[in-house]
Amino acid sequence: MKREALGGGRPPVLYHQTVPAFSIPEWAVAAGYDGVILDLQHGELGLEAACGILRSLPRDNAYAYARVGSLDPAPVLRLLDSGARGIVAPTVESRSQAEALVAAVKYPPAGNRSLGPSRPALYRGDSYTEAGNRAVSAVAQIETSTGVDRAEEIVSTPGLDSVYIGPADLAVSYGLPGRGDWDEGPVREAISHVREVTRAHGVTLGIYSGRPEYAAGLLTDGLVDYVGLGIDLVLLNRAFGDTIAGLGPARSARSTT
Repeated sequence: MKREALGGGRPPVLYHQTVPAFSIPEWAVAAGYDGVILDLQHGELGLEAACGILRSLPRDNAYAYARVGSLDPAPVLRLLDSGARGIVAPTVESRSQAEALVAAVKYPPAGNRSLGPSRPALYRGDSYTEAGNRAVSAVAQIETSTGVDRAEEIVSTPGLDSVYIGPADLAVSYGLPGRGDWDEGPVREAISHVREVTRAHGVTLGIYSGRPEYAAGLLTDGLVDYVGLGIDLVLLNRAFGDTIAGLGPARSARSTT
């Protein structure tokens, strides 16, 4: 996420979408979310469905992101031409991986993205390529201790716009349980370290969280600029559980009569 996209207002909040449904982004935005990270790494979303969802979103939504499963430039190109405003690359652990991400996301001279506009008025400006590079973000996901140790070389990559922390995988890389919301210990220290590095290089920082109160604390403390809050299936599972639990006493009473 580019710093300009923050707009000086409230921090953007996105959610992870793993199922090929066109209606979920509408419901999420209506509820107050700013955008979506279409997750092609985990879940049921394939490239065709993700491109279709991107085309269904308003062109001016700056927070239509996609997380890819690898640094293969072919799906990245398809997603960008369909309207993705950011590409999140998982498990970036080196400068060369960050450079490959930028090369796939940005038009020359910043990168190697092929010029093939397939959605009208996708980027507005005198120069389509310059406008495109301003509009789209290259986002490196740091989610291992190796990535944290190499944060300086990753974040200083020319053309990199943002870093996105995956706290659960990061915890596992430190030998901890794979949960996401850490208030202390090496994961919290890693967040603080990456925050210092991104701030020094003018790069934005985001993080995934499953709990709004935890995400709110990180935002209040200035540790992140934006958050990914929740996954569609997890949110749906929670709603299912809460809803059926409300029938608990009545179901139990009926079963004993």
